[in-house]
Amino acid sequence: MAMTNSCKKKLLSGQAAIGAWLAMQSPMAAEIVANAGYDAVVIDHEHGPGDLVGAITLMQAVAEAGPTPMMRVPWNDPVYIKRALDIGVMGIMVPYVQNAEEARAAVSACRYPPRGIRGVAPHAGRCSRWGARLDEYRKAWPKQLLLMCQIETEEAVKNIDEIAAVDGVDMLFLGPSDISASAGHMLDMVHPEVNALMERAERNLRRTNKLLGTVIRPGQTLNWTYERGYDFIVAGNDARLLGAAAQAQVGGFHDKPPKRPKRSNAPHRNRR
Repeated sequence: MAMTNSCKKKLLSGQAAIGAWLAMQSPMAAEIVANAGYDAVVIDHEHGPGDLVGAITLMQAVAEAGPTPMMRVPWNDPVYIKRALDIGVMGIMVPYVQNAEEARAAVSACRYPPRGIRGVAPHAGRCSRWGARLDEYRKAWPKQLLLMCQIETEEAVKNIDEIAAVDGVDMLFLGPSDISASAGHMLDMVHPEVNALMERAERNLRRTNKLLGTVIRPGQTLNWTYERGYDFIVAGNDARLLGAAAQAQVGGFHDKPPKRPKRSNAPHRNRR
């Protein structure tokens, strides 16, 4: 398995990248998603039901197809971040980063001493392939991590400049659903106060020198989202992609039932 973060490399070359959430914790679903051609998969441990052993099975399932494995951790918790890195994720998304102090804490959790506080045991973790590629990991790791801080509140929007100034933060990732809740109108993406806050957030984001990420908002398209100035979009999750396809198929069937020819010998419905 490569120790190169191909998604980060693509983003730093100026190209747009697309990702998908893995929420179902199903290796088969993860493999299907990975083979669709996404640049990255983001294992969701903020809202998803998974654990770290399960995350390893998901990374094994997507390894052949090659998307960069990332994880949204539950919180800005150095213990969880350390353990996520030790199993080999190459991107960390930290939710609810409010200010520069919290951004520095996230960076520190990802870095080994003396630059951070990450516990040192790569030789015993999957990140170095259980020690088999330890030297390669030690040399590659500092440049391969993609650290994403989520901007999810009005306070974070106000502090975007100071968060962006923190060395080690690679991407600012805007969370529209939480932004709407912060404005007092949860999931009402067309409310004027939500729109105003989103516009302010995007203005502040675009004046930074960081990579920008987000998700697709309800009613909008992937291309519309990229055209707002984003570099990386997590465009859907495995559960929603499956559900949307199933609902569209069944809905189309019920909305326009097929015209079926009459049969001279119709099956006996009560036949045993």
